[in-house]
Amino acid sequence: MTLSSETLLELSLSNGALDRDAHVRREPELLTGLLADPATRVLHLRGDRARTQPTDEGLRLALREPEPGDGDHLVVYLGRDGGGSAYVALLDEAHEETQEEAQESADEQWQTLRRAGASLGDHDSGLFAEALALANWHRTHTHCPRCGATTVPREAGWVRQCEQDGSEHYPRTDMAVIMAVTDEDDRILLARGPQWHERSGSVLAGFVEPGESLEAAVAREVLEEVGVTVIDVRYRGSQPWPFPASLMVGFTARAVSAQLRLDPVEIAAASWYTREEVAQRAASGQLRLSSRLSIARHLIEEWYGGPLTQAEEPVEGLRAVDRR
Repeated sequence: MTLSSETLLELSLSNGALDRDAHVRREPELLTGLLADPATRVLHLRGDRARTQPTDEGLRLALREPEPGDGDHLVVYLGRDGGGSAYVALLDEAHEETQEEAQESADEQWQTLRRAGASLGDHDSGLFAEALALANWHRTHTHCPRCGATTVPREAGWVRQCEQDGSEHYPRTDMAVIMAVTDEDDRILLARGPQWHERSGSVLAGFVEPGESLEAAVAREVLEEVGVTVIDVRYRGSQPWPFPASLMVGFTARAVSAQLRLDPVEIAAASWYTREEVAQRAASGQLRLSSRLSIARHLIEEWYGGPLTQAEEPVEGLRAVDRR
């Protein structure tokens, strides 16, 4: 296998320009000071939704100044922009939605990253991805994996410390590979999992296992899921995917043989497609591709040679991988 460093894909969620300013996270009064400063920008997460505003270019996050009572919630420091403005995220997990707020959600003022991400600029999509990843981690790490005692946030939301044994726990990222596999006729392999819509199709993906390189994970996952040996593994870019905590590392690879042998637990259907077949089936609705937010769609469209017309663009997207 070889690894190429040719021009990489421009991926959604991957170009956030915020300085995370990690060296100040240990300052004990950092969050108190930021929440007292009207220049601080607050990203309010209500569960996994943030408030958005339409613009001529698409969407932007509806950031606000700190408000009284923000300190009663879990707040994390996200960093500073090039102009020195500080950003924090308020993680509002226990919020009970009012009737007015429910209407706002219905009117799409409060949106998930899956729905809004492709319409946000790099700055705002990066903020949203960082905040959501931290929110998902805090949500699932309230207790110590060593002794089971309660953990509490430290270091501006970037550490959780066990109240019993004092151990410190840090945000985790699950590494996954995602790959566009082609055969000797330059057809692309598209597949769907058992839980997907019957017309869905996407490239293969899977989690990296302990002690495994990225390239080895690509080869193993393709062999396990569809029985195909691949060569010429080439890196194409990476994308944070906080659903709940992945980093998707994208590759292309070439199949030695087009003969498929599917693992029925992982793959319900898989086929090789020409460019004409993908374009026709996507346009007619016979084939549902991943959303434009996802690296999967970028890999498919890079192989195709340009944007594909989808009969009905998915707003939530296909789940590239699920942690079992």
